[in-house]
Amino acid sequence: MTLPFSDRKCRRSRKSYHLSLIFDNIEGGFDGSSFSGAVFNLSTTIVGAGIMALPAVIKQLGLIPGLVLIILCAILTESSIAMLVRFTRASKSSTYSGVVCDAFGGIGRNLLLLCIIVNNVGVLVVYMVIIGDVFSGSWSEGVHYSGVLEEWFGQTWWSTRPVLLLLTTLLILVPLASFRRVDSLRYTSALSVGLAIVFVVITAGIAIIKFIDGSIGMPRLMPKFTGLESFWKLFTTIPILVSAYICHHNVHPIENELKDPSQMRAIVRTSLTLCSTVYLATSFFGFFLFGDKTLDDVLANFDGDLGVPYGLFLTDVVRVSYGIHLILVFPIVFFSLRVNIDGLLFPHAVPLAFDTRRFYLVTTVLMVFIFVGANFVPSIWDAFQFIGATAAVSAGFIFPAAIALRDARGVATKNDKWLSWFMIALAVSCSTVAIFSNLFSVYHGSEAQVAEKLI
Repeated sequence: MTLPFSDRKCRRSRKSYHLSLIFDNIEGGFDGSSFSGAVFNLSTTIVGAGIMALPAVIKQLGLIPGLVLIILCAILTESSIAMLVRFTRASKSSTYSGVVCDAFGGIGRNLLLLCIIVNNVGVLVVYMVIIGDVFSGSWSEGVHYSGVLEEWFGQTWWSTRPVLLLLTTLLILVPLASFRRVDSLRYTSALSVGLAIVFVVITAGIAIIKFIDGSIGMPRLMPKFTGLESFWKLFTTIPILVSAYICHHNVHPIENELKDPSQMRAIVRTSLTLCSTVYLATSFFGFFLFGDKTLDDVLANFDGDLGVPYGLFLTDVVRVSYGIHLILVFPIVFFSLRVNIDGLLFPHAVPLAFDTRRFYLVTTVLMVFIFVGANFVPSIWDAFQFIGATAAVSAGFIFPAAIALRDARGVATKNDKWLSWFMIALAVSCSTVAIFSNLFSVYHGSEAQVAEKLI
């Protein structure tokens, strides 16, 4: 009997990953990733550029509601991943797209892959833009902000933005993106998490010193309302918080490489606990340090001497450590992007591990696309917010909830159904408000620029 097209694709996605693992085992003697390696890889997937927006979230919400929401988002993320893993095992799939295909067929699978691809491409372009900003500098409203290398060595040909990004891509990003197993990135992931902790420690230290000498006071505990616009703006923080925890696209690749797949739930909880601790500390001390002057990207606040001993040195350490952190996060997100775009474009082909030519072709095309995007789209924070309110929310909450509600294998409990409806309602309502609020801000920002030109 011939299987329906969607079932064939589901079984192919289920089988192909195991074939790829067999290939890797033969090639490199790989016998499964460790608990700690999986924790670092999943944590690195979570902690990316979103961490720098969290202090601004606290500025909007106030200290108490903001910190509470960070914890609640972590709990909700853990629940959605646990549900996703459980339904994956019930469907005997080994990929996110496989379990979606099992529930909704080929159309649902392709929609999920598009969401993951859009989210990951946007994220990676943002990462490369920030890397360029940190090391080479940036322009904003006709004002040039020097990068770290420009401050240290002056203006040189190799520190210009296009050349610097090209060298970073060829010498660092391409080699790291050429690994065929996600477990191969465990050491760079551990270093990446360590650098995020360095940022937290330095920010906390500066904030405590300035509080002791009376330079700063206690942060605002509750939101500040100045009108209806400020009220609706509170809802724009939800997609940012949700995006900060998105890691669902890398859960299955990490689980499939484990020595003991039954450890996956403990790995997820450990990673979310670690990342939530980093998020809470960053949010608290970032807002504590800068107060209502906290910018949308708190890294921009570290643009000069902060009035503490060795202030300029510490700001350089913060910027460099964060830039290197993003360089090391890049290959983890890229790994998922490559797998998903290959699954969308070549659903019937052999796994990438068996086709070296296709592996490097997909890698090269994606790297070129991201590099060009980072050079010709110098600031895409508005686009990043839209991506977070659409593709990221869909991949992180709407699809896992929809799988549970569809319940193709009859394993959903009453609590699963209630939780799924809550996640969908929260995701759709907050994303809708966030999109309209962002459109409103962009529209009025354009009007203000036109008015200034007329004056």
